[in-house]
Amino acid sequence: MAQTLLITGGAGFIGSALVRHLIAQTSYRVVNVDKLTYAGNLESLASVASHARYHCEPVDICDSAELMRIFAVYQPAAVLHLAGESHVDRSIDAPAEFIRTNLMGTFTLLEVARRFWSTLPKSGREAFRFVHVSTDEVFGSLGHEGHFTEATPYAPNSPYSASKAGSDHLARAWFHTYGLPVLITNCSNNYGPFQFPEKLIPLMTLNALEGRPLPVYGRGENVRDWLYVDDHAEELHEASSFIETIEKRQRLKVACSEEIAYRMGYIDAAQLGRLAEPMAKNAYGKYLLALAEMEAMP
Repeated sequence: MAQTLLITGGAGFIGSALVRHLIAQTSYRVVNVDKLTYAGNLESLASVASHARYHCEPVDICDSAELMRIFAVYQPAAVLHLAGESHVDRSIDAPAEFIRTNLMGTFTLLEVARRFWSTLPKSGREAFRFVHVSTDEVFGSLGHEGHFTEATPYAPNSPYSASKAGSDHLARAWFHTYGLPVLITNCSNNYGPFQFPEKLIPLMTLNALEGRPLPVYGRGENVRDWLYVDDHAEELHEASSFIETIEKRQRLKVACSEEIAYRMGYIDAAQLGRLAEPMAKNAYGKYLLALAEMEAMP
C-alpha cells in the first residue's frame, strides 16, 4: 500500500497546492486535516477531491482526541504541518485565535505525532518526518540589502509572526528534547492560483480591475521576496522525503534566491561564488562561498 502523508491546512493556499502536487506527481496517499475556516477553500481541491488517494478530515488541530484517531487510522509516514492563522492585519485585530491555533495547535500536533512516532518500530521511527512549515517573518524586517539565513536571530514584530516564532521554537524543542525528526522551513511571501483575496497580489489585482484604491503598507518602502506557490509545494515534497541537502542542514530556507538558482541548475558554481562575494561578511554569504568552493572541487 502507498505510504501516507498527513497534511495539516491542506485546504489553505499553500496546503492545497501541496495536496494537488502530491496527488498529481507522487504515489502517496494524502490525508488533509483542515478545520475549514474562512481561509480553507475546497474549490482549490476540486481537481483531486474524488481521487482514491485523497482523504479529507475536517478537524481542528487543537483537538487531540481527533488527531489521535487520525494517526491511528492512517498511520502516516510523515506530517507536513501548514495549518495556522497567517494574516498580519487579522492578528493585530484578533490575536487570540493566532495564539490558539499557531501555538496550542502546533503543540497538540507535536505531542500526538510524538506519541505515535514512539510506538513505531525502529525502521518506522527512523523514516518518520515532521515538517513544520513556517515563515521568514519570524526574523523581522530587512533593510534594502541582505538576506535572512539560518543564523538570523528571531525578531517577530506582529502577533502573527510572534505566534509563528513560538511554534518554531516548539518544533525545535520537540526535536532536541524528544528526538522527534523535525524539519523547519521558513518561506518568503507566496503567490499563485487560489490565493485568498486579502493577500497583496490578488488584492492589488482585484482593486485595480475594479478601479479601487491600491493600499500601500507604510510608506511603500518595504522589500518583499516572492515565491511561486507550486515551486514551494515541490520543495515541501522534497523536505518530506528528507533529501540530502536538507539532511545536511536540518532546515531548509525556501527562497534564498542564489542557492535556489544554483540548485536548479540556472547558474554554475563560479557564478554562485561571484554572487556571494558582496555578502562574504554575513553567514549566508559565507555559506554560499563554501558551497561554491565545495562544488568546484574536482
